[in-house]
Amino acid sequence: MSDSRIPPSRTAYGEELRKRREAAGLTQEKLSEQVVMSRTHIAHIEAGRRKPAPDDARRLDQVLETGGVFARFLPTLDGRPVAHHFGEVAEFERQATMIREYGATLVPGLLQTKEYARAVFRSYFPPKSDEECDEALVTRLGRARILDAPVYPVLWALLDEAVLRRPIGGPAAMAAQLRHIAGLAARQRVRVHVLPFSAGAHSLLESGTKLMWFDDAPPIAYVEGLYTGTVHDAPSVVFNCQAAYDLALGDAWSHGESLALIKAVAEEYEHEER
Repeated sequence: MSDSRIPPSRTAYGEELRKRREAAGLTQEKLSEQVVMSRTHIAHIEAGRRKPAPDDARRLDQVLETGGVFARFLPTLDGRPVAHHFGEVAEFERQATMIREYGATLVPGLLQTKEYARAVFRSYFPPKSDEECDEALVTRLGRARILDAPVYPVLWALLDEAVLRRPIGGPAAMAAQLRHIAGLAARQRVRVHVLPFSAGAHSLLESGTKLMWFDDAPPIAYVEGLYTGTVHDAPSVVFNCQAAYDLALGDAWSHGESLALIKAVAEEYEHEER
């Protein structure tokens, strides 16, 4: 991952850890044994790519006899807000080997068609001009090109049934959107599961969620709300997001059942359009 995207606070924290470790005469491997962390995770912390969990920071302080430096400055490294742009997350998408996403009210951006996305942008406040909508469309559709790669990323999309039932852009746009999802799912790299209304309350009710895994870095979670979104890479937070996703997935229909429903709802929209 590019150093230009690492916040200065992460860089300074990692550099301080490296200096303290070397002053103690410890290699990353030796330090990892004493603080019960993987050597790779320590390397990522020193590079500024990740931060330790609170318990890990306390053990680093204890082993390196720092007087609590790493635990005390840990809150300054909390998840980074991305309320006004999606650039960082889009970069993570390009590097991910696995993406698991929950769509609470909308089709996830990577699966959106042009007309569906245009209808979404038209609903924004403040309103977007035609030029702004066109620019946003180019960006959103460009993100989906990662699915043209031969192997990675693998994408799992967990969709609330509301995503299928809300006619964004009208019947024709919705029919095309659902057919598009079904077509992608036929390629095996994309798995789709519908979380039905009958499931009632579930563990992802409160927000949209995206989980990403990488070959050369720990996993992250991205949680999004109105006008805001936050990237989380603290291991405990990521673990909780993963567990919540798994719980909700357990309440969803199978891939085959979900595709059958998606196609059936697409037919309903096509019939309505006729």
